[in-house]
Order: sequence, then structure tokens, then C-alpha cells
Amino acid sequence: MANLFLNQAKQYAGTRPAYPMELFEFIASKTPRHDLAWDVGTGSGQAAASLAKLYKDVVGTDTSAQQLSYAPRLPNTRYVHTPPDLPLERLHADVAPPGSVDVVTVAQAFHWLDLPRFYAQARSVLRAAPHGVLAAWCYTEPRVGAAVDAVFWRLYNASQPHWAPNRKMVDDEYRSVDFPFDPTAKEKGVEMLDDDRVKDFAAAWGGDREEVKTVRYPIFLRIGKVRPAESDA
Repeated sequence: MANLFLNQAKQYAGTRPAYPMELFEFIASKTPRHDLAWDVGTGSGQAAASLAKLYKDVVGTDTSAQQLSYAPRLPNTRYVHTPPDLPLERLHADVAPPGSVDVVTVAQAFHWLDLPRFYAQARSVLRAAPHGVLAAWCYTEPRVGAAVDAVFWRLYNASQPHWAPNRKMVDDEYRSVDFPFDPTAKEKGVEMLDDDRVKDFAAAWGGDREEVKTVRYPIFLRIGKVRPAESDA
């Protein structure tokens, strides 16, 4: 399912919702140092660009070269195209040496990862406990207003059979996912938007359809610090 984004990389880069700077400032407040951030599944670099304002250096990785081609080029940010099964040796050579990363972030991509493998990778590059931090978040469905939301949810509920099983982690707001870190806070598409649903949205939007409405995407964050090794506990 993640591969579906490859064919629409340009549109995805231009239309994906932006994250509020307050989110990154909160995450940065949990790391004692601000030398290096690793953004996993960086896509077209939305999160990496914000991290670059708070950390001395940022590295963004993604399995899609197409997505990375639309990421903003910044003086303190580099992007690395990585395979899905990136071995630790290559991670340490191409992304970051062991114990050098202040924060690992995953924006709207956590549910696509092989979590046991990813957790091992993250622990290997994060600073030792309690300084290294992992932060993963997702946004759920947009909120506009009662009328528009009602139409949207009819469409979304009808689309459920066509989503990858991983998507259920987002619907669950990452609440039940195994998260072994000490918390600091808490190719084929299916046409679902038929003429009737378009008319429903138009009627719910109201006015002459030129009216501008604020669309909000709720964000849900899991954030935690590296745990001490058992021998150190």
C-alpha cells in the first residue's frame, strides 16, 4: 500500500498537511542536545524541514527516491535513499554512527515499518539513556464542520475494505502499538468519490463553493526515551 504514494509523489508533496511548529518544539524540548535528528520515512521532507530549524543537522531517509526528489534542499539537511531491509552496518555508515542521534522521528509512516527491526535500528543510533528520544506521530481524518464531516465519514467508512491492514494503527491513533520506550508524553486505486458523494460534499460545504473553510487534522504522538540496558538498570 505504501507503494501507492510513489506514483503521485508530486501531488503528495504539494497537498500533504503541514505539521505545526509547536509539535517539533515540544519534541525538541525532550532532548538535552540538538545536534542530530534522523527522520525516518521522510517522504518529501515535511518533518525534516521543520526539524532543521531546531537541530544542527538532520538526515531524512526513505525507500522512495521519487518522494525524496521533492524534499527541500537545506544546508543542514541531507537525504538518503535506503532499502526497506537496511542492515545495521549500512545504517551506521550511510545514516548515523552508533549513539550519535538525539531524536528519531517518524511522521505518518510508523504503521508501514517492521517495528522490531526498526526499534533495533533506532536504539543502535540514539544516544544512551535517558538522552535519546523516539517520536512517532500520525494525523487522522480531517475536521471541517458538522455538515462536511458527516459526508466525509460516510465516504471514509465505505472505503475501509480498500485500506491496507496497517492503516488500522492510524485509526487506533497508535494507542495500542507496542512502544518499548519510556514515555515522556503521550499500485491500484479504488474510485470512491462518485457523483453523489461529490454533490453531498458540495451541499455540505454550502455557499457558492468558493467559501474558504479551515480544515484541521488531529495529530497523535507517541514519544519516549531510550531505556537503560538491563545490565545498567
